[in-house]
Amino acid sequence: MNSDRKLRWGILGSASIAKGSVIPGLQQSELNEVAAIASRDEEKAKQTADQLGIAQAYGSYEALLADDTIDAVYIPLPNHLHREWTIRAAEAGKHILCEKPLALTEQEAREMAQACDDAGVLLAEAFMYRHHPRYDQIRDVIASGEIGEIRGIHSTFSFNNSGSSGNVRFKREWGGGALYDIGCYSISAARLLLGQEPSAVTVIGMFSPEHDHVDMMASGLLEFNDHVGVTFDSSMWAAFRNTLEVLGSDGIIEVPSAFISNPDRSSNFYVTAGGERREIEVPQVNHYSLQGDDMARAVLQGKDLRFASSDAVANMKVLEACLRSAEERTRITL
Repeated sequence: MNSDRKLRWGILGSASIAKGSVIPGLQQSELNEVAAIASRDEEKAKQTADQLGIAQAYGSYEALLADDTIDAVYIPLPNHLHREWTIRAAEAGKHILCEKPLALTEQEAREMAQACDDAGVLLAEAFMYRHHPRYDQIRDVIASGEIGEIRGIHSTFSFNNSGSSGNVRFKREWGGGALYDIGCYSISAARLLLGQEPSAVTVIGMFSPEHDHVDMMASGLLEFNDHVGVTFDSSMWAAFRNTLEVLGSDGIIEVPSAFISNPDRSSNFYVTAGGERREIEVPQVNHYSLQGDDMARAVLQGKDLRFASSDAVANMKVLEACLRSAEERTRITL
């Protein structure tokens, strides 16, 4: 196999996350090339292509999927379109990186994973944060026993964009709301750090009539084995926070910027144990680039994806239960 070969990507849509983070991350990575972008507005696709140095622009998603030179696609479309375009991309023989949350329900996620398996293509959910080496470092600290037995985890992710008119996050039928948009990070991180699935969830949500009755704030409890509770809050109508804390019997891990990592700034975290608090130095890397290289190694070199599609299905199961708990004001057993 040609060692100079790069994975050729097509981008389905010109969402801000694609233009501001994922495309630059792929362009700065070792093994990827962004070769094409599509929009239902061809002029918009051309403008984005010119702006970001992408060679080919298409005026429809179908035209991009018909391009045989494209190996993989990134799907940053509104949440309710993830299932349709993942399945259509799989049928076109493209590997897929789909923006989180993978789907609107566990059943949709299963259908997407099955379609990709049937087509012999890979499917990954775009949780970039977990590709950053600091999460391996955090897991190493936990495994070392330095903070003792885990007693609980608390994470936050909030911002205030409540005045943003026309935002797709405020459309209920499109999969809007804080749980789908950012609560999914806290769920993913808890499952990653504990290496298990929760047995029950309880969530209270603030559903806003001003925002098509989506959950603008959600606070939750995930119940895990060994009496470990994971608490979290996510909001699109609160002051900015983005933190994670792992509480152990003998110490604490604090991650000041848990899900956002700028390669130009420190992403260090802190461990308090044995009477001292020390800073753990973390490499300054682009986790979007690392996410792309993980897919490229799987496609080009036959390596396993770090996070298989089954993980995305499992995360969707918990996320769906959290939303149901918030809507019904009840504890949901998984």
